[in-house]
Amino acid sequence: MRAICIVYQLSSTSYPSVHDNDGDVDIQSFLFSVPSREQPIFTTRAHVFQIDPTTKKNWVPASKQAVTVSYFYDSTRNSYRVISVDGSKVIINSTITPNMTFTKTSQKFGQWADSRANTVFGLGFASEQQLAKFAEKFQEVKEAAKLAREKSQEKIESSSNHSQESGRETPSSAQPSSINGTDDEKISHVGPVDTQLKSENDRLKTVIEQGNTNAKKWETELQTLRDSNARLVDALQESAANVETWKKQLAACKEENGQLRDRITELEAQCNEANREKERTAQLTVKVKELQSELQEKEQELENLRAQAEIIPKLMEECETLTQKLQAAEKKNQDLEHRIDTLEADIEDSHHKQGHLKVELKKFMDILDGKIDELHEFRQGLSKLGTDN
Repeated sequence: MRAICIVYQLSSTSYPSVHDNDGDVDIQSFLFSVPSREQPIFTTRAHVFQIDPTTKKNWVPASKQAVTVSYFYDSTRNSYRVISVDGSKVIINSTITPNMTFTKTSQKFGQWADSRANTVFGLGFASEQQLAKFAEKFQEVKEAAKLAREKSQEKIESSSNHSQESGRETPSSAQPSSINGTDDEKISHVGPVDTQLKSENDRLKTVIEQGNTNAKKWETELQTLRDSNARLVDALQESAANVETWKKQLAACKEENGQLRDRITELEAQCNEANREKERTAQLTVKVKELQSELQEKEQELENLRAQAEIIPKLMEECETLTQKLQAAEKKNQDLEHRIDTLEADIEDSHHKQGHLKVELKKFMDILDGKIDELHEFRQGLSKLGTDN
């Protein structure tokens, strides 16, 4: 009689590579590669360090500032991971094992070694309470990983023991048929042996059918995972292409924004020049008013002289002199009026230029507002896309 043992093993799901050309881990690819079955169970913030691979003594900062550090639990694989992301780079991706130990080296600093990553991670916290909570959670996760490993080993041992017992039962069931005796004794042993062999065969057939069913189910699940993985890779590639397009559009918008800022600077300079022209116009207006006041005084003086010329005939000569002065004053008045007309024309031209500059400045400010609104909407679209991803 043959004993048949069938063992099926479903290999752990492999995920696509998430490294970019520089060897760093790309955050978008990493987010696509994290299975949806993993859920965060604890989150804190800390400064991340890694041991210098050359000296094995000095700490090298892995983040420029405090970043989020989270524990993730995979309910399907029953495993725990510590994950931290800084911007677009994954700086911690450590699977917790029962052999790991988290050590507090100071009041706000702790570390643990990851043999799989061949490095030592260090975390600097803002307070002792955060360090204590992280260390306590590390111990809980470590104990949970230890219990999960023990349960897995117990299942393997029980399966192995069951296979060994089946192997031992087969020769014992065949032992009565090998006993020498009379023909009657042999005939008396044939019935129970056949029955036992038949039940054993039925049991083995049931095990084989169940194994085949499980194999088909696991093959279906594996194919489903492969299809899902392929869809994720396609979506990742499409997202990467979209990101490149958005980067180009963002660069073009930044360039155009810079040009608009330069134009605004030029318009502000022209506006300042217009303000200076306005000040000069105001000064000229004051001067015109002073000339008008002086002209009125001269006219009053002329009236007085005329009155004196009518009353005192002896002052005719002086009147002629005053007439000459008056003529000179009138000529000077004409000159002043001509200058006033020129100044008023200059003022009107200045007002016209200033109004034209204001209209042009308003147009450019409207264009700039439109571009800023478009850039704001584009930034919101990027944020929404990042949130959806």
